[in-house]
Amino acid sequence: MKRIVRSMLFPVIGLLSLIWFLIRVIPKPSRAGYPCQRAAFPIASSFVLYLAGLFTSAVFFRKAKRYLYEARYALFIAAVSSGTLLGILSLAQNAGRAEAVPYLASLEAPNQPMGQGKGIFPGRVTWVHDPDATNASYTNSSKNYWYEEGNVTQSVVDAMLSRGIQNLTGTSSDAAAWDALFRNFNETHGRGSAGYVAGEKIAVKINLNGVWGDPPKAKNINTSPQIMLSLLKQLINAAGVAQSDITIGEPSINLDTPHWDKCHDVFPDVKYMGQSSSGRTPVTKSKAKEFFSSDGEWDSYLPQCYLDAAYLINLPVLKKHHRAGISIGAKNHVGTFTPRGFVASNTPWHNSLPCPEGFADNSNGDYGAYRCFVDFMGHENIGGKTILYLVDGIWGSINWGHPPIKWEMTPFNSDWPSSLFLSQDPVAVESVCLDFLFHEFDADHPQEGAYDPQDKHGPFPHYFGVDDHLHQAADSNNWPSGLTYDPEEDGTPLPSSLGVHEHWNNAVEKKYSRNLGASEGIELVLLEGSSAVENNRQTPGNFVLYPNYPNPFNPSTTIRYSLPEPSRVQLDVFSVNGQRVATLADGQENAGMNEHTWNSEFDNSLPAPSGVYLYRLTVRNGNGSYQQVRRMVLGK
Repeated sequence: MKRIVRSMLFPVIGLLSLIWFLIRVIPKPSRAGYPCQRAAFPIASSFVLYLAGLFTSAVFFRKAKRYLYEARYALFIAAVSSGTLLGILSLAQNAGRAEAVPYLASLEAPNQPMGQGKGIFPGRVTWVHDPDATNASYTNSSKNYWYEEGNVTQSVVDAMLSRGIQNLTGTSSDAAAWDALFRNFNETHGRGSAGYVAGEKIAVKINLNGVWGDPPKAKNINTSPQIMLSLLKQLINAAGVAQSDITIGEPSINLDTPHWDKCHDVFPDVKYMGQSSSGRTPVTKSKAKEFFSSDGEWDSYLPQCYLDAAYLINLPVLKKHHRAGISIGAKNHVGTFTPRGFVASNTPWHNSLPCPEGFADNSNGDYGAYRCFVDFMGHENIGGKTILYLVDGIWGSINWGHPPIKWEMTPFNSDWPSSLFLSQDPVAVESVCLDFLFHEFDADHPQEGAYDPQDKHGPFPHYFGVDDHLHQAADSNNWPSGLTYDPEEDGTPLPSSLGVHEHWNNAVEKKYSRNLGASEGIELVLLEGSSAVENNRQTPGNFVLYPNYPNPFNPSTTIRYSLPEPSRVQLDVFSVNGQRVATLADGQENAGMNEHTWNSEFDNSLPAPSGVYLYRLTVRNGNGSYQQVRRMVLGK
């Protein structure tokens, strides 16, 4: 019905957009770059094409009238048919193009936390980044795919997960880290101070949605087989869970060959979800329906292995999504409901997403709408059993079932993201991943920014309402008016807060409220490379980055730093929104004092406007990789 109404209103909207564009842009052409004009122009141009189509259609009908009068019936039929078809296509296609114009939103102000942090360290998200995890020269070409051993290093991924869970829990061994996770979960779920008990079952939800993507399907990103194996090693060897007590996979998809080959030979007794004919363990549905959407529109069975499990682990992929904007932990559970016989169709949950039909149809972008993701995050047998959220950013992806892409933003700098994100807080980890996706994939991204009419790429994280489910999950005051989230339909509402939400201060420093000294909000801890550097703090005795002088400055300033040994150095200048604007050093430098001058000019030779800038020093040597960021002010 919404699509029909928009089509009916298209001539009015198109005419107004054309008038608005002409009035504003003809007197001053530079206004064409304004956001409002960037939105108006596609609608106006579609309207012009629409008028042209109708005019041509009218010409055919005039000719048809003459042919009928002249008794030239074959030409009459041809003219009527052509005119009718052209008129229909003109209205349908151009109205469709007009409604597919993305209207992009802005996030709320930075460092404004809402909700209550969860976990041993409330609101902590541990981010492990190690470029050595992936092959920088890999191109995802035919018969040389992202998951193969030459393109991702298992030992590095193992080390990343080990360091990540230890930092998340504040422990010094993998066994202690898992014990801390289990004890904290049990304490906060009314089970007392108990660790893992032998025989308790664990279900792991991975993401294999890429198998449904465009061919060749092997190019499309899924949960990496390497991180899947690393997690199994941790559960079995460090946490002491029996292989037969672990069920892992995507309930709706037969575990594919790369994941099977990677894990089954090492751990043959684990239950891998899939078809029994292929050696996998079939997923059976619960005896009764266990999930009830809080808007009353649909209900569903759940996998029986979820009900049997004492704990769940959510292992999604870092990617954006054409309907939801982002696809992280909450979106990962759409695959929980898709097996045949669990639910009739995927339409009910699509209707609760910001773009229900995709194709930039941001018709459900209002804040305070029902979001099925909140139900997923809070249901007692889904989010309510989740002990760990582990986001696979080894490769990342550009949409639900698509290939990987190298990232431009710092610290990736045109390389694969090579990252893991770990948290006990479902809202915090999803908020952090949203910030990464929002700032990487904006409308100006060289490959991904422009909207694709085929809906394969575009600035999806910038659609209105993408973070609405995070607002609602963080604070029940943001729930839709008159709606109570109760996905078990047992009369007990979800807790008033499932975690904490906020946005970082900027895309270079990536500081959340707890990083800035507040007692509330998110804490993002960065473990960079093979070192133990956290939160961009230098390790004592390694290097010193001095404040620039003068500061404020105009037109130039000097940046000095000392190196304890010869090192590979990169010194970059960024705008406060995270865009790299100048590189002052990139190469090997000697030990001792070094300095470089910035003359307030961008790499493209344009003068830098006045304002706040960030400069970041990255040092790589035999002891690891280190970074530090400082601020400077250009005044004119």
